[in-house]
Amino acid sequence: MGLKPADRLSQVLDATYICLTLHGVRRTTMDDIARQAGMSRSAVYQYVRNKDDAFRRLTERLHDDALVRARAAASAGGPPADRVRGVLGAKLDLVGQLMGASPHGAELLDAKARLFADVCAGFVTELKALLAGVFAEAGVVSTVTPDQAADICIALVMGLEARPDGAVLLQPAADALISGLLAAR
Repeated sequence: MGLKPADRLSQVLDATYICLTLHGVRRTTMDDIARQAGMSRSAVYQYVRNKDDAFRRLTERLHDDALVRARAAASAGGPPADRVRGVLGAKLDLVGQLMGASPHGAELLDAKARLFADVCAGFVTELKALLAGVFAEAGVVSTVTPDQAADICIALVMGLEARPDGAVLLQPAADALISGLLAAR
C-alpha cells in the first residue's frame, strides 16, 4: 500500500529541508528536491507548485510546529514565569533548529524575505498575543501594559537568538526580565 498524499507532501518537505541545509534556498533546484525525496521531478510537482512553494510550505510547517509548542506553554497550568519562558523557548528552539542545521537555515527566518515575510511576521504576532495573554492574566507592573511586556520579551529572545549561548541564557535572562514585569502578588 502506497503513502497517502499528506505523507508524500511531508516526504517532499523533509527533502526540501535537507536541500536547504546543503544548498540554501537560491541554489536548491527541483531536481535536488526530487532526488532527495526519492521521487521523480514530475511526482514532486503533484505536491508542490514549484521550489518557492516547497520552501514556503516548509517554512509554514516549521513555524506551525513551534506555535503548537508555544500555545501549549502559554496555556499550561503553571506559574506565569514558566509559561512565558515556554513561549520564548519555542521561538528560540525554532531558531536553534534552523541555525544549528546549517548557515542556510536563517533564510527561513528572514522577516524581509519575499517568500516568507508574512509567515515570520504572523509567527511573531501570534507569540506576542500569547505572551500578552499570559501577562494580562498574571498582571504586570503599572509602568507597562501586557502588550508592552510581550514586546519586551520578544526583543529579549531576538537578542538571544544572535548569541551562540542563547539557549543557556534564556532562563536567567527571562527570569530577571519577568520578575521586573510581573506585578507583585
